[in-house]
Amino acid sequence: MYDPIERRNFYGRIHGKTLRSSQKIYLAEDLGPLTLRSVTRDENPERKILDLTQFAGKPLWLEIGFGGGEHLVHMAATYPNIGMIGCEPFVNGIAMLLGKIRAADVTNLVIHPGDVRDLFDVLPAASIDKAFLNYPDPWPKARHHRRRFVTSGYLAGLARVLKPGAEFRVATDIPDYVRQTLEEVPQAGFTLQDQGATPWSDWLSTRYEQKALREGRPPYYLTFLRSA
Repeated sequence: MYDPIERRNFYGRIHGKTLRSSQKIYLAEDLGPLTLRSVTRDENPERKILDLTQFAGKPLWLEIGFGGGEHLVHMAATYPNIGMIGCEPFVNGIAMLLGKIRAADVTNLVIHPGDVRDLFDVLPAASIDKAFLNYPDPWPKARHHRRRFVTSGYLAGLARVLKPGAEFRVATDIPDYVRQTLEEVPQAGFTLQDQGATPWSDWLSTRYEQKALREGRPPYYLTFLRSA
């Protein structure tokens, strides 16, 4: 059962290294127009469902934790006839994404710069056609595994907003994250379609993946479908 009013703790980082002057400009000039409104509890305390008419007639895809934004922008540029939502609370990652958006001149995406669970509260049920979870925070210590995305508190919200048959892709270089993903995602209403070391045909390797490869950690790619 998904509860949009539940109390939540957010454990991830919000700020990192000092931003470059250009990145500060991107945040000041570009973030506002690209931000999906009425998502936060301050803006929408009654948790009213979002109006997504700006994407009317388009498939809608969601990237959860877009990191530096390279995959998100790649997908938006590769598929100009779909709508993209990117969710990321880390300010440095948001700034990097905004620079990439300027360079690629893509216009078919919006951003939620915050906790994805707040977005799950207000998206219409069965409104997302595809979702991506690329190199999520591994929370390697056992006592922190409950903070991983692939737990019931996150997956119930994802299951609510995905259409039946929608694809959910997971990429990680952490074997124990794969273990937990294979255990918990099916329990949330998903069917495993594929897993292995071969990426999807439209995959763009991210900076996190390149770091993992340099350090000798092979990637894993898992594909699930939202059960009907």
